[in-house]
Amino acid sequence: MNRHDIINKIGAKYHVGNTETGEFSYVQALKSVGKDIKDYQKATTGTKHQYLDIRFTNDRLVILVECKSKFSRWDKAKIQGQLQDYVRFEKAYSDKKIVAILAETEGDDVWVWYGQSVIIDDEHKVSTETIIRTFEEYENLCFGKVNDKIKIVDSIKQLNEKLHSDGINEKLRSQFVGTCLLALKNGLVYKDIKATIDPSTGKELSSEKVVLKNIKDILEGLLTKSGTVNINKASKLTILNNKVLGDQDVESLTYEELKEILEYIDINVVPYINDKSTAGQDLLNLFFTTFNKYVGKSDKNQAFTPDHICDFMSKAVGVNKNSRVLDPCCGSGAFLVRAMTDAMDDCDTEDEREDVKKGQIFGIEYEDGAFGLSSTNMLIHGDGNSNVIQASMFDKAKWISDNNINVVLMNPPYNATKKCCNPEYTKNWSANQKEDPSKGLHFVEFVARHVSKPCKIAVLLPMQAAIGNSGETKEFKKKMLDNYTLEAVFSLPNEMFYPGASAVACCMIFDLSQKHERANKETFFGYYKDDKFIKRKGLGRVEKTDSEGNSLWVKTEELWLDLYRNKKVVPGLSVMHKVTWKDEWLAEAYMETDYSTLTEQDFQQTINDYLSFLVKEGTVYES
Repeated sequence: MNRHDIINKIGAKYHVGNTETGEFSYVQALKSVGKDIKDYQKATTGTKHQYLDIRFTNDRLVILVECKSKFSRWDKAKIQGQLQDYVRFEKAYSDKKIVAILAETEGDDVWVWYGQSVIIDDEHKVSTETIIRTFEEYENLCFGKVNDKIKIVDSIKQLNEKLHSDGINEKLRSQFVGTCLLALKNGLVYKDIKATIDPSTGKELSSEKVVLKNIKDILEGLLTKSGTVNINKASKLTILNNKVLGDQDVESLTYEELKEILEYIDINVVPYINDKSTAGQDLLNLFFTTFNKYVGKSDKNQAFTPDHICDFMSKAVGVNKNSRVLDPCCGSGAFLVRAMTDAMDDCDTEDEREDVKKGQIFGIEYEDGAFGLSSTNMLIHGDGNSNVIQASMFDKAKWISDNNINVVLMNPPYNATKKCCNPEYTKNWSANQKEDPSKGLHFVEFVARHVSKPCKIAVLLPMQAAIGNSGETKEFKKKMLDNYTLEAVFSLPNEMFYPGASAVACCMIFDLSQKHERANKETFFGYYKDDKFIKRKGLGRVEKTDSEGNSLWVKTEELWLDLYRNKKVVPGLSVMHKVTWKDEWLAEAYMETDYSTLTEQDFQQTINDYLSFLVKEGTVYES
């Protein structure tokens, strides 16, 4: 990217040069504030640098860009040292936050540093930043409030209690809060609202009715902002307007109650959600999934996928800007949002990002409330025209086939009732069969038949499906391997869905390009039980951090992905093994124990667990 394009991309209005060529002289700059550049020149690179190529600034942020033709033609230590010199000069010149960039003018490579210290070396380079962004985007990266996940979870718990006291039905709460959050992020005014006359009816609107009408107007504007007709607009508006804002519980709120709810969300949730960065989108998913854990469910085995597991599965199948991703049981939309984030992170241009949002993310959801929630979730992430439809996946075989899907991420219901299953499958059920005996496998097999063959499926299923004791699970395991390859199975944490479902799940990855026998290769099995999350009273499962506050999950995810991608066998963590449909599909069946890591505490815990089991079974009685 040439200098002119860099200036235009970041923003010409922020460009500040103090020489005739447009460069920025730190000799002049420091002199203007009574300082001498010689006091700050360490000459660590052998050159006394003075002139920065391009500088951008506003009242709180400065962006320093040093251009090089091709990085390969330069000594990396020298050009990084040069940029470090400019960072040092800038700190002496101003007290603004700094983003420092090395950019190629004869190539596309971009190296970026920002943060508290702005240390210019390989270790501190922001590996996720590989393209030039706008000034506003860098500002959002630097000045969004600290992403505090525990703060968000705690706020959601308190918000749930507030909604309970205000009489909002538990089944409505998540969708109502999501709708409010969406409106607040798009400029909703809710304070000091007075009663007024509705120009369309001539009737008086109370203060609370004015606020609800403003929310409805924002929602409709978001769904129509592109100027094109969305095939799902009517159904989305019906759910968001009539079934949420038109619900009796919501309409019965007083203005003070409504204002307090909106103000709480505005103060305690909105500032911690930066949907322009991956971390911000992680938090937004956390908001939805966590809130749903604290509301009652008619299906006590409903399993909302934690965001970090969505992230792991998306990365495991390699979602990128060319992916066309489907979740046929999309629930709150967590997989769709994660896939969209990963795909957009791989994009080089804004046009590519728009293509991802508008035409490469697909979802199907059967249940009304979850469909509304997934629609809101996608809208909050800027996807006003998401291809999320309300239907049974079994009625949408042609729609699935027509969309040329090459990645499937899904968490089907494990105990689906007859009305939610494939009619071709349920017609052979016995009269007393109430729930899906395949434990979700028939959902996977149906989707596999209707997507493109160069496709990968990552699916969460209960351990019963992997063990395959029943005739139905064995039948569908055979169908899958007769046509597709079982590439990997990951045994996941026992209490992954806590405090929601109690099911113990595993993640299976299928490669649909060829049948298992023809592939003739070993399957990778990961014993991924420790994700560095712990149960916290009143908060559910939260991630652990080190002494400096860094997430332990980040390093764990890197390890899990490295083992899988490189098919590494590590005692206690992973194993490679050839399997058939008759075998168990779990690491536990084939893995070697790493005895070197066992401690006396492990031994004692095993004894305690066994004793608890004997007491539970009535074999041993407590005195």
